[in-house]
This record gives sequence, C-alpha cells and structure tokens, in this order.
Amino acid sequence: MSVGMKRKRTDEDAGVLVSAKKKVVIPSTETKFKKFIVEDMETQLQSIASSNRTLFEKKVWTLLCQIPKGQVSTYALLSAHLGSSPRAVGNALRRNPFAPDVPCHRVVATGGALGGFKGKWPKDGEGITLDEKRRLLRGEGVRIDGKGRVLGTPWAGFV
Repeated sequence: MSVGMKRKRTDEDAGVLVSAKKKVVIPSTETKFKKFIVEDMETQLQSIASSNRTLFEKKVWTLLCQIPKGQVSTYALLSAHLGSSPRAVGNALRRNPFAPDVPCHRVVATGGALGGFKGKWPKDGEGITLDEKRRLLRGEGVRIDGKGRVLGTPWAGFV
C-alpha cells in the first residue's frame, strides 16, 4: 500500500484502493494488479468501485480493465481466474453499465466465436449487437476471420 492510500471499506473484499489525494481507484497489491498495462482506466475503476452492484460483478468488471486494447480473452479464462463459471461471468458482463468503456466486448467464447454482447447471444452469429461488437474489436486491431471467429490466442494475463 502506497503513502496517501486508504482502503475503502465497502470494497475491501474487491481489493480496491482509493487515493486520498486524487480520488481515483488504483489496483492494490493485494489483488496482484502488478501489470496494469491498459489505456487510462482510472475513471472506469472509480465508477466500478462506487457502483451499487454486487461484489462479484465489480470483480469481473475490474478484471475486464486488464485486457489490453487489441486483444481478447474468454468467458472461461475469466471464470477460471475468479473460481466461478463462464455463465456467471457472462451474466456479469450482460449487466455491465459501463460498456464499452469497461470493455466487455473484449471477451469472446472459447474457440474464438464472438459470443454474446449487450445481453444478447444470437444463435446464427449475426445481429445488430454482434455487428457492434465486431466493429469495436476490429477498431482495436483484433482480426476476425470470414466465419466471425477471432484469430489468435486469447489473452490470459490476469493477475
């Protein structure tokens, strides 16, 4: 814990620290956020910490902030890190009120299929919400094949 930091009691289990000077949320060493290599996420982390949501949802959304721009992870990788199930992670993503700033679009199904987006999981792999997810991912440099599957290895660097 750094000088000038104090633990915010409501988020003690989430391992979130709040700067007494800047009022921004930063990752604590207790949650092992040693490699916080993403675009400027302080505002998003503050929003997550101060939201009136479940602790599990906050943990999922905070993990999303670790996924680097231009990469994707999977529901299974997030759930394994949390000791939960892919379905529980998907439900938390469905309720993400901070999207796309808290990047739930960077989570895909195992095997590279786009999966769901904004609480919708189309059976045919098409639809307006998946078009938006595809556009967001391509805009970040993620490659998607002709069958709508993300190319490359999913990011698994959660700490």
